[in-house]
Amino acid sequence: MPSMFERTSKNITKEIGDKDLRPAKNLLSATRIHQFSLLLKRKTHSQFWEQPEVPIEVSLMDILEPSSSVPETVKTGQFHITDTAVKKWKARVSVNAGVEAGLLPEAAEFYGSSLQYQIVTIPFHTWTDLQKRKLLDPEPLFLKQCRKTAVNLYVVTEIVELLNSPVLYETRSENILGKFSFTWNMFVKGEGAGERLKVREKELTLQKGMVMAYKRKQLVFKENGWDILLISDDDKRNTFPEAGIETPFGQEFKHLQEEVSQQMEALAQLSTDVQDAIFHNILAMLGDRGALQDLMDMLEQEHLGHLNGPGGTILNELRKDSRYQWVKPKYPILYLLEAIMVLSDIPHDLLAQSKEKRILFHQRELVRSILEPNFSYSWNIPFIIKRNLLAPLQGEGLAITYGLLEECGLKMQLDSPRSTWDLEAKKPLSALYGILSML
Repeated sequence: MPSMFERTSKNITKEIGDKDLRPAKNLLSATRIHQFSLLLKRKTHSQFWEQPEVPIEVSLMDILEPSSSVPETVKTGQFHITDTAVKKWKARVSVNAGVEAGLLPEAAEFYGSSLQYQIVTIPFHTWTDLQKRKLLDPEPLFLKQCRKTAVNLYVVTEIVELLNSPVLYETRSENILGKFSFTWNMFVKGEGAGERLKVREKELTLQKGMVMAYKRKQLVFKENGWDILLISDDDKRNTFPEAGIETPFGQEFKHLQEEVSQQMEALAQLSTDVQDAIFHNILAMLGDRGALQDLMDMLEQEHLGHLNGPGGTILNELRKDSRYQWVKPKYPILYLLEAIMVLSDIPHDLLAQSKEKRILFHQRELVRSILEPNFSYSWNIPFIIKRNLLAPLQGEGLAITYGLLEECGLKMQLDSPRSTWDLEAKKPLSALYGILSML
């Protein structure tokens, strides 16, 4: 289930109702995104998912010639939204295939928030004035690095900004009858016979001025200057023209399988000890997006650099392997890291639990059973997960697996194998399939 912040940012975006608005993903993004901020989007080694946009501490103004005038913005409204909800679940979960007994969890969730916000936009004439300003000469080092790595850059053109410092609150209660260990929606772990009740309360205070949602437009460089694609929102364009056009790959599930298999074969050429070190240390970094990104940055370099912690251990193991120079294992490692970065922090924790429980193979087969028949569909289609795929994932394993599916965008209920295919879930589910296959 989403974090308190992510749920709130999605709710406010949905309430405003503009399809071009994007919710801020986490607290760090909410504090870094501002009007005219630049967002960086790296190229991916896969044809089936995209890297998330990352706010960087550089704005459009930092790459343009200085000016005494301050760009005009328009602030609209002082809107107020209060959101309160109560959810209750009750499910019977079997612990063995075909056995309808064992565990009766009941859960309730209560959350709420009260936000005041305004929408800050940039009028068209401001863009007209800005485009009269030239790029800095010589070109800033930051742009040279972006050009070299062929990343795409976007400019924040509209923000939804907090006018107060709201407190988000959440209360969850759990009542379990039974004699087995169980995890429910990342909340409670219970074991032993009899009845167990657990209540947890959380509060999160947001800062005034935080950005809950934003719009962005692509920044492109031309021979005679720069431009913002205000009308087009076509991600097929490149910020830097010399980046070239990517050749489209097949978009059937079998092509995803082929892509993943190629990466697995490349990684398998390393020694077993090196492979074990890679997987063990990547698992240790799950949830630490900074450490994962640092490792990706090092692997992108021509020569391996140095890091501390698990990422440094991986780099050291690669340097020690005599086959590194001709195997080039950094590409399948980058492929795996990129897939992990597609998912949010909660799935990272669920993946670590899945690895510990040794259910990754069963989860992969379940995800495959969802993707394979629905991969080409762009509309919502009901589906049922086969009982034989659920059998190895009973109890805690089932809750963890359903949590992963929910985080990818599918609506799941522990007491039902039914759900509905959602096109928005295709990319994160594809990334999850790649992760489960390689780990």
